[in-house]
Amino acid sequence: MLGIFQKIFSSANQRRISAYEKVVKKINAIEEDTEKLNQEEFKNITVNENEEDNDLIKIFAAVREASKRTLGLRHFDCQLVGGLVLNDGNIAEMKTGEGKTLVATLPAVLNALKGNKVYIVTVNDYLAERDANWMRPIYEYFGLKVDALTSAQSFNDKKEAYDSNIIYCTSSELGFDYLRDNMVLFKDQKTQKDLNFAIVDEVDSILIDEARTPLIISGATDDDAAAYPIFLKLLPTMKRQMRQGTEEEPLTEEERGDFFNR
Repeated sequence: MLGIFQKIFSSANQRRISAYEKVVKKINAIEEDTEKLNQEEFKNITVNENEEDNDLIKIFAAVREASKRTLGLRHFDCQLVGGLVLNDGNIAEMKTGEGKTLVATLPAVLNALKGNKVYIVTVNDYLAERDANWMRPIYEYFGLKVDALTSAQSFNDKKEAYDSNIIYCTSSELGFDYLRDNMVLFKDQKTQKDLNFAIVDEVDSILIDEARTPLIISGATDDDAAAYPIFLKLLPTMKRQMRQGTEEEPLTEEERGDFFNR
């Protein structure tokens, strides 16, 4: 029985990979033409919603060329496949050293050029800053702004980071900023912008392991301190009674105990 399931799922995955490989061939086919573009033409690349497939091929080829020019790194075909998988909202399993950081630039640029706010979520502040600075030349080659979001930043620095097209950050910082934004009184006190597209590194750790730990934040209460003296004056006029249940509705352990009644 297990063998049947393995055949079904492995064949389904293989069909997907085969479809991605066909797209990679189209990307490779325009590599020479892409090499002829100057930097100004890279900054003028636009996305047409009616030509999504052509845009994907064009932009993936352009990102690879920008990486070659700025970092001296050329995306391998398997990395192009990884970028296609991520762009479709799927999980790509890659081992350490296979270039996950470089792979993320492909769907990141494509979605940023579509006008989406792109978040690349990693496991700690160090990696967020490192990867943002490392991949920055690729993004800036397209005229895109990139920044890292960390827990040590001031309010103004956070607002500036969120104004970027592509933001490297941790899941916890995104979560805490979301909670803080829902506690403010005025819109200009918020930091986060649109939440459109995210690429999550170490997805099993972030969405399963770390998700078990709740994000807890506290703020000032709306209690009116002036009411406390009034309650204090009322207290002597109240009498202590034992809370009673009924046979039909007995009290729970938490409900038993004394209460005050006038």
